[in-house]
Amino acid sequence: MNQSISRRTFIQQVTAAGVAGPLVLPRLSLAAPPSSRLQHAAIGVGGQGAGDLDAIASSGKVDVIALCDVDALTLEKAAARYPGARLYRDWREMLEQEEKHIDSVNVSTPDHTHAPASMTAIRKGKHVFCEKPLTHEVYEARRITLAARKKGVATQMGIQIHSHDAYRTAVQWLQEGAIGKVREWHSWCGAVYTTDDKKRPEGSDPVPPNLDWDLWLGVAPERPYKGKNAKGEETYHPFWWRRWRDFGGGTLGDFGCHIFDPIFTALGIGAPLTVSVEPESVSDEVWPGWIIAEYLFPGTPLTAGKTIRATWRDSGKVPPIEFSPHLPKDRALPGSGSMVIGEEGTLLIPHVAAPHLYPEEKFKDYPQPALEPKNHYHEFVEAALGNGVPGANFDFSGPLAEAVLLGNVAGRFPGKTLEWNAKRLRITNLREANKFLRRDYREGWNIKGL
Repeated sequence: MNQSISRRTFIQQVTAAGVAGPLVLPRLSLAAPPSSRLQHAAIGVGGQGAGDLDAIASSGKVDVIALCDVDALTLEKAAARYPGARLYRDWREMLEQEEKHIDSVNVSTPDHTHAPASMTAIRKGKHVFCEKPLTHEVYEARRITLAARKKGVATQMGIQIHSHDAYRTAVQWLQEGAIGKVREWHSWCGAVYTTDDKKRPEGSDPVPPNLDWDLWLGVAPERPYKGKNAKGEETYHPFWWRRWRDFGGGTLGDFGCHIFDPIFTALGIGAPLTVSVEPESVSDEVWPGWIIAEYLFPGTPLTAGKTIRATWRDSGKVPPIEFSPHLPKDRALPGSGSMVIGEEGTLLIPHVAAPHLYPEEKFKDYPQPALEPKNHYHEFVEAALGNGVPGANFDFSGPLAEAVLLGNVAGRFPGKTLEWNAKRLRITNLREANKFLRRDYREGWNIKGL
């Protein structure tokens, strides 16, 4: 970026570009890139997106050639770090304009944009790193998983702790049978994603000049922009979209893929058979203040029975310590994590910290696994360059996301147990629940493949 351009001029230029065209900055060579380097573009470059982009670029094998964000201020900050990149506001335009020049993208946007952007990139044969929970809808998760498999592109979901030594240690201990066959598990999260007022805010506020609100909404239903509420809290952008059903997935959507991950990985857990949810309340607009979700999964060779039951609690709710016969009664549970109960012990997996085996006396000398360091982002880069398969590729993370998102569907029907046919992608005992597996996109936002 030309550093002599003022902040105001930059915002005016990039805002004026809007959907009509990219703000074109000094171009990189358009020659075919060498096979040892990845030509990369980023969709969403603020917050988690900034971290994702920087981590991917830190591999030393990536040229960042295009950046996209609906917020000009966010785009400005990213442009300062990657001064040769071409800038866009609309990811559809970026993928169209840069199709011949890029190999890969990362999608680090609000959840409702994950599937549309990822599917469009996949259909163009691009490798995709997409943040959790992969998609906003169950149907979307299935579709982009199948599309990525058909195209043969490298994929990775942004459950970075999948590659962390703490989770990998828990996986190895479970797989080597440290606690025997697993009887049940309990997962929980302390985060709270809701609002006191369960209704959509009334009225509208002026849209900040740096924000393209129409592009931010994307495929989601149209609604007026609102800035801060009476308490001075932001309503939607840039973080609290997570509270709203149209854009985020609540606490389960935001953390479920992280916290379920090591157990799904270790035990080979597949699609659930049934899901039921007890929510604090049901609102069409915002996620409930808390939920308790009960899942029943088919058993695997590492589980004690033909089925295994799992429970999710969030917003500060934790399972009673007495559920485990192996944990000391005065043991304080972490704010978020999992308690995996086996026939011969219990594995406690904090989010994110070293796991612990109980009873302590029995496992005091249990060996730590020797693990080679692994970088979640660099693993994606290497796979996109033809070296290996990422651990959280969509063939793994797509079904994981489906299971998590089904919990949110079940939350629409408190007290009812939904029976799930994964092959047919249908809830078989409650027809009206199926309409929440998929939604129609806003007019003008039809996405091929979805």
